[in-house]
Amino acid sequence: MKKIILSLLFVGVISSVVLGQGCVAVRHMSCSVGTGANSNSMMHPGQWQVSMGFRSLHSYKHFVGADYQPQREAAGTNVINDQQAFDFGVTYSITDRLSVALNLPLAFNDRSSMYEHYGNAVSGNPEQKRFKTKANGIGDARITASYWMLDPIKHMKGNFSLGLGLKLPTGDWNVQDQFHRRKSDGTDYTITKAVDQSIQLGDGGVGINLEVQGYQQLFSRTSLYYNGFYMSNPQNVNTASNVAPDKTVTDEMVHYMSVADQYAGRLGLNYIVSAKAGIGASLGARIEGIPAYDLIGGSDGFRRPGYIFSVEPGLSYSTAKNTLFVSVPVATQRNRIKSANDWVTGKHGDAAFADYFISATLTHRF
Repeated sequence: MKKIILSLLFVGVISSVVLGQGCVAVRHMSCSVGTGANSNSMMHPGQWQVSMGFRSLHSYKHFVGADYQPQREAAGTNVINDQQAFDFGVTYSITDRLSVALNLPLAFNDRSSMYEHYGNAVSGNPEQKRFKTKANGIGDARITASYWMLDPIKHMKGNFSLGLGLKLPTGDWNVQDQFHRRKSDGTDYTITKAVDQSIQLGDGGVGINLEVQGYQQLFSRTSLYYNGFYMSNPQNVNTASNVAPDKTVTDEMVHYMSVADQYAGRLGLNYIVSAKAGIGASLGARIEGIPAYDLIGGSDGFRRPGYIFSVEPGLSYSTAKNTLFVSVPVATQRNRIKSANDWVTGKHGDAAFADYFISATLTHRF
């Protein structure tokens, strides 16, 4: 019984989907944590759970499609994104099967590049200087209701829940910073414009979020877990300009930033290392990304669509009320697919990705 309890508790924490991979602007989100099947592992009516997720990544490798572009690093023209993000959540159990959750992210984003400032060319940037832009603050909040489809009391060894929620535009989608320019005599001056889409705190749209998460015990110590979501963003573009004020707009389709859909999915195995000590381990696969075309609404505006496929090992430590889960998803495939505008122009843009990122989630139930 203790092994089953720990396995179910582990599934509840591992359901977190912490996202974000460099220039592909997958927002920091997480699946809501559902209710459970007994007093030790699952929530009863009136119980609360608070959680804090953390993600850290360093993005620097450029891809066109699935093709790695090592020459960008060799020449020093690659874009480097450093992102640290927290995701704070509160879950309330209405019944043994129905719960509601509120999540609010807090992000600290730093972007270093040459092309956005003096440029990559030696003629315009003889010293090959790079400069930084930043975006720090709260992101887009989510409100989600989740429902276990099977009676948790009768189905402790296997269950799944469906969730429906809203993503609200609480994060600034038009964060602005200083960008450096170089006069013909070599003197420096700055202009103010929107930072790159990959480090914007929000997207400016109201999204509809669909979630699924579940588990199935396979052996005495081993269980299967799965979870994922698709967030539909019906709004076409936001008001953040993708074009610097000192440049002429030549393509209205990418003048403003796109409000893009996003998705994620995970599948893997949990193994109870020690039920007495509350230690578990996991190994799974995950995919996350942004499609080129939205499910509902237009797909105009500037976006870098693509996906990341990763192998994800993880460890957990659980007590009666607290659980800590840490994982390190390692990218095995990165693909910057063509955007709607790429298909029109016949070009294929690039994007920078991380090799891996560090994810941690801490929960407390009361």
